[in-house]
Amino acid sequence: MSFSSSSVSSHPLAAYGWDEGWETDFAPFAEQGLLPGRVLRVDRGLCDVVTEAGTVRADTEFVVPRDPMKVVCTGDWVVVDPEGADPRYVRTLLPRRTAFVRSTSSKRSEGQILAVNVDHAVVAMSLAVELDLGRVERFLALAWESGAQPVVVLTKADLVPDPVALSYLVEDVATSAPGVPVLTVCAREDEREGVEELAALLGRGTSVLLGASGAGKSTLANALVGEDVMGVQATRDMDGKGRHTTTTRNLLTLPGGGVLIDTPGLRGVGLYDAGGGVGQVFSEIEEFARDCRFHDCAHESEPGCAVLAAVDEGELPLRRLESYRKLVRENQWIVAKSDARMRAGVRQEWKRKQAEGKAAGEAKRGRGPWRPAPPGQPGGGLSW
Repeated sequence: MSFSSSSVSSHPLAAYGWDEGWETDFAPFAEQGLLPGRVLRVDRGLCDVVTEAGTVRADTEFVVPRDPMKVVCTGDWVVVDPEGADPRYVRTLLPRRTAFVRSTSSKRSEGQILAVNVDHAVVAMSLAVELDLGRVERFLALAWESGAQPVVVLTKADLVPDPVALSYLVEDVATSAPGVPVLTVCAREDEREGVEELAALLGRGTSVLLGASGAGKSTLANALVGEDVMGVQATRDMDGKGRHTTTTRNLLTLPGGGVLIDTPGLRGVGLYDAGGGVGQVFSEIEEFARDCRFHDCAHESEPGCAVLAAVDEGELPLRRLESYRKLVRENQWIVAKSDARMRAGVRQEWKRKQAEGKAAGEAKRGRGPWRPAPPGQPGGGLSW
């Protein structure tokens, strides 16, 4: 089935990112009389979905998987019941193009999906506090791994009135973000600066706004949207930290085109299977590493290490190498932990089925009634 570009561009959902690819993916469901929609917000098993008939409230009961990576998320394109259904349900999700994922905790190996189907990952860093370049690198590793194009925005630029000092800060971030645009923005209505440039960059596709509480994300979102759609609170004077103004992920349309997903402030930015993203953030280190004597060089104390030589010669800042080592170790730990958890789950399921099979055999031989063990408890549900 083919679709004309004119019919797609005039579709009621075009402003939310509807295109020929989504129309092709949805085609089998259109024949069933179902509707396409994009998730604007998810809250306690229900979600707001914008459809060609308007915004509807839909239940996610039919799409609640055991895998937390497959739960309905803001930015998803979904299939919902047609008008007249009460209640309405999300019937299925269309295949995701990108997904921004972090680990839920440094001590666990589960992933948490923050936004899906995004084209730009906007990392907001406040100039009201000292810049944490290691945190920037973490965000960028996850952004590159997600499949989105990262953008770093230094907010509250009015707090650094000296243009020379501001240029040095931009240069520091740019050194830590190769291949990534770095913009300075003041989103305050009375001193607005840099917002139009950012809006032009985000004018096509879907963007997700990420950063810590107090980074000015809600103020920036309001400036981009052109109205006060997100509440704003003052940061604490003692440390510049915010108060979680945003508590849910919200998808907003931008007046110049494109859509923006605003997210709650993130305290932790744990990596989650982001080896490729780490490599892209530290592309210069990986380039130096190609000349190391040993292909598995850890860049610690090995002879013939081209990375260490670059540090000695001043071509590579030591801070960058230390940050690279830290993120590589963390990512390797998460990957190993995830693999171990997956293997443990398979073994547990195999033991459960083995116990049920044994119990069923005993029952057939007349040795007593039995019932299947509940999932997660090998043999634990047997009753005689």
